[in-house]
Amino acid sequence: MDERTAGQQIDAMIQLTTGWRGATLAHLRAIILAAAPNVVEEVKWKKPSRPEGVPVWSYDGIICVADTLKLAVRLTFPKGAQLPDPLRLFNARLDSKMVRAIDVHAGDSVDVAALTDLVRAAIELNRSTAR
Repeated sequence: MDERTAGQQIDAMIQLTTGWRGATLAHLRAIILAAAPNVVEEVKWKKPSRPEGVPVWSYDGIICVADTLKLAVRLTFPKGAQLPDPLRLFNARLDSKMVRAIDVHAGDSVDVAALTDLVRAAIELNRSTAR
């Protein structure tokens, strides 16, 4: 069992993810934490093919999950289809009835204000359904 905090485990994942993907994951994490200072960082779904697990940010339920893919860093919002996305940040999993995702590729810039709004909208949706 890993004795490190979830934050420490995510730090280690970022350090082990070389190049632009590690830097992108660190940047996305910073945006999420700034958008919601009371967010809970977790590491879930550890398995033999991914012993380090997956970074998850929650607030009254999961807000989003990060995944480092070969050509992108993906933020998946489990309730993304219910969230307002006026600037069309969601660019993956668009065919799902529930989930939406943002794939950030090498060289992409991230709209910090729009992602902040999306994270906060996900929190509000979680809070409204938790009541």
